[in-house]
Amino acid sequence: MDVLFRSVRELVELAEKEGKLISELMIEQEMLITGRTREEIFAQMDRNLTIMEEAVERGLKGVQSVTGLTGGDAVLIQNYIKKGNSLAGDLLLDAVSKAVATNEVNAAMGTICATPTAGSAGVVPGTLFAVQNKLNPTREQMIRYLFTSGAFGFIVANNASISGAEGGCQAEVGSASAMAAAAIVEMAGGTAQQSSEAFAITLKNMLGLVCDPVAGLVEVPCVKRNAMGASNSLVAADMALAGVTSRIPCDEVIGAMYRIGQAMSPNLKETARGGLAATPTGKAITHAIFEGGDLKSLLKSRVNSN
Repeated sequence: MDVLFRSVRELVELAEKEGKLISELMIEQEMLITGRTREEIFAQMDRNLTIMEEAVERGLKGVQSVTGLTGGDAVLIQNYIKKGNSLAGDLLLDAVSKAVATNEVNAAMGTICATPTAGSAGVVPGTLFAVQNKLNPTREQMIRYLFTSGAFGFIVANNASISGAEGGCQAEVGSASAMAAAAIVEMAGGTAQQSSEAFAITLKNMLGLVCDPVAGLVEVPCVKRNAMGASNSLVAADMALAGVTSRIPCDEVIGAMYRIGQAMSPNLKETARGGLAATPTGKAITHAIFEGGDLKSLLKSRVNSN
């Protein structure tokens, strides 16, 4: 298959040589691979953006999953922001709440846009709709944000993995967070090289993150991992824009993530046999869901014990 770029190094070099945005190169790559027109590709991404918007809006109104394990946290965070005394800052917490909102909608069987997977679908839109209030982008720039994310996601998917079952949560939320960081940098006016630095800084700080869904469901700890991923994205983007670089090149970080995933125990890769899924409470939740236990009482007692 003929492509314009296969690695981050090739992507950055091409952007610098041709004086193009990463988002533009991804659009051209899609045209080359799919044979579709620019208008068709842009229209599809516009629809994806609309789906993301609708998911965030729904989540911020409050949703609950079928199991009752997740739901309502996005609303709690927004209410906390409105009090005006947050420690982390309004923009960061706004991104966190919108990432959580998206994943709560996913857990409630709503429609989301996998970026790059359903389990990591909150980070990219969460950060996008938060920085929107800061940077005031046009609709086209918001769509380009998704293409920039997609360019880096394309590279990871073809050189490592974006699957929790294959590489652990580092491959899902880790990749999503790094994709978002790179896109934030471009939207903020940074260079292609700075986007790659933001990606590397983000991903290398999420290496080794396991995939340990309680009861095998994309709820605990997935939703809160998207929250942390969104905060990681914003900090890494700021670092890159400040001129901070990653001592380990981006493509080497991606390679390291792949090798770590290969070395990781199967118990820590979406099997729900290790990590948080294997804790006493994790096992109790699993029993309650699949063997007729009283999950509502279990969750209530967990809250009361805190």
